[in-house]
Amino acid sequence: MSSPALYQSFAAYNRAMNDAVYAVCAEIPDADRKADRGAFFKSVHGTLNHLIFGDHAWMNRFDGGDRPVLGADVPLYDDFDEMRAARGALDDDIAAWTGTLTGEWLAEEVEWHSRIDDTMRTQPRWLLVSHMFNHQTHHRGQVTTLLTQMGYDVGVTDLTRVP
Repeated sequence: MSSPALYQSFAAYNRAMNDAVYAVCAEIPDADRKADRGAFFKSVHGTLNHLIFGDHAWMNRFDGGDRPVLGADVPLYDDFDEMRAARGALDDDIAAWTGTLTGEWLAEEVEWHSRIDDTMRTQPRWLLVSHMFNHQTHHRGQVTTLLTQMGYDVGVTDLTRVP
């Protein structure tokens, strides 16, 4: 089981890394950001959209929200500036939400529906919250790889970069 402090640290890391990635992406022409580079979600833009989709889906499960969840590969945002603003607002929501977590809530099991394989699952909340943050890191790693291949450097991506 994990403590709320761990997820508060993950939320701070998530915010810092998203800020760094989006700052680099803002320097890239829109057509280059959206170019199919052979990644699972095709482009940098597509992968950033997927990250928002995933966070929407998990946060809706956690807090009962109604953020848009169109599909794993359906773009939520075509405009980069709009997507960047939405990402910042979502990171604020995630950070505030982690401030409300308790050990008791994290320890509870929850039943949820997986859209990936259309299956009902029961798992402890701490595992699902861990998965949300792991999902972010996984796909953000794909973005940083694409950016590196394009000649852009996000800088140090270690968790320890955030105090």
